[in-house]
Amino acid sequence: MLSIVLATYNEEKNIKKCLSSNLVKQVANEVVVVDGSSTDETRKIATSLGARVIKTTNKLNFHINKQMAMNEAKGDLVLQLDADEVADEQLEIFIISINNKIEKLKVENSQWAVEWKKTNPVAWEIPRKNLFLSTWLKKGGQYPDPVIRLYINGFAKLPQKDVHEQMKVDGRVDPANGHLLHYANPKFGDYLRKFNTYTSFKAQQLKDDKLEITPFNALNYIFYKPIKTFFMLFLRHRGYVDGIAGFVFALMSGMHHAVSYLKLWELNQKEVIND
Repeated sequence: MLSIVLATYNEEKNIKKCLSSNLVKQVANEVVVVDGSSTDETRKIATSLGARVIKTTNKLNFHINKQMAMNEAKGDLVLQLDADEVADEQLEIFIISINNKIEKLKVENSQWAVEWKKTNPVAWEIPRKNLFLSTWLKKGGQYPDPVIRLYINGFAKLPQKDVHEQMKVDGRVDPANGHLLHYANPKFGDYLRKFNTYTSFKAQQLKDDKLEITPFNALNYIFYKPIKTFFMLFLRHRGYVDGIAGFVFALMSGMHHAVSYLKLWELNQKEVIND
């Protein structure tokens, strides 16, 4: 049994493409969507496409809702997707193959999960193709961008501590065949909305870590880290191969540090004013 799980917030532009894919419509036995109180048509669209929708609050740490969706999965094999992702044909074939092997083993052995773990991976790392400004990024550290998203239920979980964290897996992790097609930021406005969310979350992380507002830290986060990140992505990892899209991605990735630090300063200023 295959479960596909998602966490969403205002994804009406993406959710239909994701939930209308062949893997979701024809292969999955259940689709679980945990929605963070979207203000658009996300829940309505997901329900109309057969998903079981659970409404909750929109957390700044989005992985809390992702883990909630994972907890709701009833299938033996689970694929965790973002609303802007679709499995390509090769990945679909790979997932069907794994699912069929599990179903066969279940018939032969009631303790199939224990037996499976002895000689097989319990999770798979899937390469991902990322769309940015209408360009599939090939360089700049953005391909193959492997992510652990497919796993045997009960053997993986999210730490729920960082924006770009990977699942923690109790067992072997192998590479999967195929790709996730990540239609993340076809337009710059889409990217900026996520950029704002991610930098706000990072600022709160820095505050929780008690990073101080000092001249040294200001230079580090506003100048050194952005410049280092830009040159790492654009030159060392050859982001220039992706042209303007590669340049903008490297530039904004560097700016992530500066904006996060400035938001940390803003959080501290609010506390001073409130006091």
